[in-house]
Parts: sequence; C-alpha cells; structure tokens
Amino acid sequence: MGAKEGFIQFKRETPVSRDPKQRIGDYQEIYEPFGDDKLNNQAARCMDCGIPFCHNGCPLGNVIPEFNDAVYQKDWIQAIQNLRSTNNFPEFTGRICPAPCEASCVLGINKDPVAIELIEKNIVEKAYELGLIAPNPPKTRTNKSVAVIGAGPAGLAAADQLNQAGHEVTVFEKDAKPGGLLRYGIPDFKLEKWVIDRRLELMKQEGVIFSCGTEIGFNIKAENILKNFDAIVLSTGAQQPRGLNIKGANLKGVHFAMEFLGKQNQVVSGEIEENPISAKGKHVIVIGGGDTGSDCIGTSNRHGASSITQLELLPKPPKQRTTLNPWPEWPMTLKTSSSHEEGAERMFSILTKEFIGNEAGEVTGLKLVDIEWKANEGRMTFEEVAGTERVVPCDLAFLAIGYLGPAQNGLLEAFGAETMENSLPKSKNYQSTNSKVFLAGDMRRGQSLVVWAISEGREAAVKVDEFLMGSSTLPQKDESFYHVEEHIAGIE
Repeated sequence: MGAKEGFIQFKRETPVSRDPKQRIGDYQEIYEPFGDDKLNNQAARCMDCGIPFCHNGCPLGNVIPEFNDAVYQKDWIQAIQNLRSTNNFPEFTGRICPAPCEASCVLGINKDPVAIELIEKNIVEKAYELGLIAPNPPKTRTNKSVAVIGAGPAGLAAADQLNQAGHEVTVFEKDAKPGGLLRYGIPDFKLEKWVIDRRLELMKQEGVIFSCGTEIGFNIKAENILKNFDAIVLSTGAQQPRGLNIKGANLKGVHFAMEFLGKQNQVVSGEIEENPISAKGKHVIVIGGGDTGSDCIGTSNRHGASSITQLELLPKPPKQRTTLNPWPEWPMTLKTSSSHEEGAERMFSILTKEFIGNEAGEVTGLKLVDIEWKANEGRMTFEEVAGTERVVPCDLAFLAIGYLGPAQNGLLEAFGAETMENSLPKSKNYQSTNSKVFLAGDMRRGQSLVVWAISEGREAAVKVDEFLMGSSTLPQKDESFYHVEEHIAGIE
C-alpha cells in the first residue's frame, strides 16, 4: 500500500489553518486548501502493515489502506468507490470526525500516523469536482414505505441506505432543515452548511422525501405514522442535556451549550437575525473539556468575549501516551483544538461549587475549588484542596458536560418502545420492543460520535430491510459485532 518507503520518506503533513486573529472575524472553515501532490505524499505514507488496525478503529469499518493506495495511484474513481462502500457521508466525517482510525494506525506506534481524515475529505471533494458523485436512484421500488424520525447523521444514513434498497423513505424532522447537530450544533467554522445541503440535494434527487418542521405529537401523531408506514426508524438523538446540580444553576446567563451553538448556526444561515445569547464583552465560563466546550470557546471568541475560561473536572492529560494507555487504544492525551488556539484559559482538576448572582437574578461569578485526584481501593476519587476556594468573574456560563439520553417528551412511549433504567430504549439488533419500530444513533446507544451515528443508521437499515423483505443485500458488519452492540444496548 502506498509507496514502499513512503512512511520513511514523507513526514505527516496537514493543512495550514488561517491566522487565528483573522479567522475569528468569520464563521468559514479555518483550513487552507491542500494540494494534490501533498495529498499524494500523505497517501504514500500508508504502509503494508499486514493487519490494518485502522479498520478496527473506525466504527464504519472503512477500507482505509485500499483508498489510501488508490489516492497514491491517483485513481479517484477507485478511491471514492472504496470510501462510499462503507461511508454514506465522507464529506462530514472528513471534517469533524476525531479520527479513531488514526489512533489505531500501525504507523502511530512510533511515528505520526497516516493523515487518514485529511485523505478522506480530499477524496470526496475531488470526486465532487470530477463529477464522480451524481444522483443514483434505485432502479426498482419495493412498494414498502419507511418513516425515519430525526434527520441527524443516523437518520440520514438510515434513509440513504433504505432508499437505495428500493423502499419509499420519508424523513420527518422537527427543525426547519435536516441535519440535526450537524446543522444546529457543530459551528460553521468546522462544518459549513453548504456541505450538508449539497448531500441533501442528492438524496432528494434519489427519491428521499423530507418533511421538516414536523414534530411527532404536535403536528403529526405517532399513531398515524404507525398506520401509514411499513416500518419506522427512530433516530432523534440523545437530546436530554446533563445539568449541573449546584446552587445558582438557574440564574440568568447559565445555559446549556446547544442553546448557544444552535442559535448561532441559525444566525449564520440567515434563519434568525440575532443570537439571543451574546458573549460580547462578557467573562465566559465553559464547563466541560470536550469538543462541545471547545465549540463554545470558538463561538464566544467570534462574539468578542472579554475573557473565556474552560473548566475540566478531570486532571490535565499527559502530552504523550502512558504505559496505562498503550497503542492502539484511543490516546488519553492533551488535545488542543483550533478554538483553543484562538484564545482561552484552560483549567483542570476544578470543581464548580456555586453560581453567584445579583439582585436581578443574573450570574456574576462562579465559586470553584481545586481538587486532587487519588486512587482509592481501585477507584479514582477526588478531594478538595484546602485554601483554594475562590470566586471568579462569570457573566455567561455554558454547560457542556454531555447528555443523559433521549428527550423525555413521550416519543418513545408513543411508538411503543420501552426503555431501560438508564432511559435508553430497549433494543435487540436495532429493533425496539415494538417489532415495527427500529432505533438508531445516540438515542439507542447513548451520546457518541458522528461516525458512530452513521454506522448506527447503516446497520439499522439492514435490520429494517430484513424485516420488510425477509433478507437484505445491504452491506453490513459481521455478526460478531452485533453481540458487542447488544451488550452496549443492555441486551444479554
């Protein structure tokens, strides 16, 4: 695969980003174009490793060495065929996936791994440029109808696969446009929305029907969906955000992250004129050290925040893997995002104790304390560090500490899908307790990555197709994978 000694001859190289001082003035993607010759060199770094652990690292099972070799050979037709055989939306994952495949790259044992995500993005963009991606509606129809509830990446992947299988697919979405958190969560400086619209237009031309502004239980009843469709896929995500149970959490100025990010994306797209939550001139505290917290930092910088501080309960990760975190595990190392580069103070091992407010009920400060993590009978616990409690200025706080599960709005009950104690729906092979109703994405397995959502949608589509037709010709993972997934979903 690649050049014989490409991994020795070429070093890992990724696109240069625009200057942080310049890019915080807009919401466009931050990276400069990457030339074909440079990309060819990066593909050449993929070595004939024998056992490609990158396959195991990728939830979609992408055939990574094969498409790397095709790029090295400049065979763009073969490259996009390989990539699309396992991934419905490489233009999404090539921009926003944290690339677990790269963490599992054999080259990463003692060198920088192959730039797989970069190669993936450039394959699909080159394919669009060369006209290799065009509408491809199914040649025959099955006269079976499927309703997909939720137009996030899981729902879109399920709809795409089921449409290609010949079923009549209608996607119901409560928001004004499809995309889920791709559209109303991830900022445009990471994923511009024309990328989504381009793919949606293809799906529409292939026969997928989108019904937006449609919320089950409000302007359409679940019983009508059950009556009028042969199968249903629920893929509304894990929309119940995790709160912070401390004094003052209800003060004005304390928000869940997606309240802020979603509205800003609507401003950028022209759906609304102004974000009701403004960070301009404010001392912003972001609670949570993950990608969503990072997105709040980038957006607050673009608003013109006076200061931004990100708090993390856990200790500061090491810069390199430790012996307790060997390859090919996901590296639990310090990660600096593009938003961090644009400006923010990061604080680790911090416990938030109380939001302080004024007489008007507005947040003005946050009481916090340093903590020390210690091993206690095989478990890690923390203790407050005496004398470190203080109050820091806080005019605006964003909670970016994850999700508890599906929104508790009666949707699952309306479709006859029973839930477990952790609020996730019961499922076996993607099928709910109502045999006609299938589950996919974060609402089935809990909060996870976009690449997992796409995988979930694809696998759920296989089970729906089997339910409707008795068997399926759609591509799927091997059966051993389902045993792992059933365990994740709480099914023994």
